[in-house]
Amino acid sequence: MEMIDLSLGQLARRIPGATRLFDAHRLDFCCGGNKTLRAAAEAAGVDTAPIVEELRLLEGRADASGERDWQEASATELVEHLLARYHAVHREQLPELIRLARKVEQVHGGRADCPHGLAEHLSAMAQELESHMRKEEDVLFPMIVRGQGPRAGAPINVMRMEHDDHGVALRALEDMTNGITAPAGACTTWRALYTGLRTFREDLMAHIHTENNILFERFAPAAVH
Repeated sequence: MEMIDLSLGQLARRIPGATRLFDAHRLDFCCGGNKTLRAAAEAAGVDTAPIVEELRLLEGRADASGERDWQEASATELVEHLLARYHAVHREQLPELIRLARKVEQVHGGRADCPHGLAEHLSAMAQELESHMRKEEDVLFPMIVRGQGPRAGAPINVMRMEHDDHGVALRALEDMTNGITAPAGACTTWRALYTGLRTFREDLMAHIHTENNILFERFAPAAVH
């Protein structure tokens, strides 16, 4: 099968560094990982030729990311990794981002380019994400660790749908912040906020990718289209 007819999720699992490439081309590899590269690029109006060329270059390297290949990890190791690397980290990130967003809105609310409503949006994201992670921690992950992953199709489908909602919230966040780009003359707090938002966005996308395209695929493969 040609590379452009593989799904973004398959390519992201197989080729270290592919996720950064897809993100650079604005291809949704986390929530839209079941779309083929051909379909995703066509929908985004992107030429596949340079992407395929870059993917082949990445594929030819031993490990472009220098990170562990989580595709080879056991389900229990993946769950432990998700809890430590993403669940715990999001719980640290969001309260500080909300605090910074409130400060920026209070001080610079008179500016047209101020991200009005950002603190409220981040608070809603934090609430939804906490609810989502609790479901995984209390129901889905224990099933997987007990070896009941093949019977977890229903909760996995729910988690995938909630991941789609997180993706929508991330896109709204980008719209509110001019692509998370601070305007000229932004103060130190404003710049610190946007640096934190970029890190949060990257972490959440990697979090969703690891669950949707690696862990969940083992027990409830998504149909490729």
